[in-house]
Amino acid sequence: MPAWFLYTVFSLFFVLAATALFFFTVTRGALIMRGVMAGSPDDAAHVYPIYSNMRLIRMIDFQPIIAAILLFQYDRLVSAITHGLQNMNLRGKNVLITSCAFGNVIPRVVTAAIDTGARRVLIADIIKNELDHAQGKLLEHAGKIEFLEENATAMKQGDGTVAANVIFFLLHELPHHLKGQALKEATRVLAPGGKLYLAEFHKPDLWVLRALSWTYFKVFEPLGLALWDTHDPLKQLEALGGFSCERRTVFFGNFQIIVATKDLPA
Repeated sequence: MPAWFLYTVFSLFFVLAATALFFFTVTRGALIMRGVMAGSPDDAAHVYPIYSNMRLIRMIDFQPIIAAILLFQYDRLVSAITHGLQNMNLRGKNVLITSCAFGNVIPRVVTAAIDTGARRVLIADIIKNELDHAQGKLLEHAGKIEFLEENATAMKQGDGTVAANVIFFLLHELPHHLKGQALKEATRVLAPGGKLYLAEFHKPDLWVLRALSWTYFKVFEPLGLALWDTHDPLKQLEALGGFSCERRTVFFGNFQIIVATKDLPA
């Protein structure tokens, strides 16, 4: 076997192993250490350092990296949300983005909302560094955006105050007892006729993808596996009542987009 081939294989294995170790360190590994060493937990105890440390945020928030993590379905998922917003009547209304996300989803959602006539876009996150980082992406929309340091499971917004709410890959990171609470809050703030746009992981249809996804979640984000069954967001939303829900899956069922529309008064 040629030496160059062995060198290439070893180099590729080293890069993949180092990448996996890095992400484990700044995700589940950090939470394990935090649980061992920390005292009483705070509201942000479940948040990975990758989402709270500004240096890590700037290091990882690179569009090709984020696209690869979502198996290059990122643009497709964001486009489904922005197209939905563009087909709504948002003139003079407020739009909420619950929790910041990496990549260009926030600028694209904000642009779609404002171009459709939204009066104001509210961006809420429990981590101030995430809000500061998002603000740097939205300089052209200054004056029409409000940044709120809030907990997705206990929002300060009043009932029925927003026409649309966007949640992009948040639930899989929340402890199970907070998943349902986040959905209750997300729907509580919606006005009648308002829509919740929720993008998340989903149980893949193909057994190969299912096995790979199961392994990924077990190693890096074990809280996400509950979305496959016990904490299926569609079932949780339907259980709340008062909503019409639609689910669309993409990439062999690996990802889902749920649109929940709040019923109008009878």
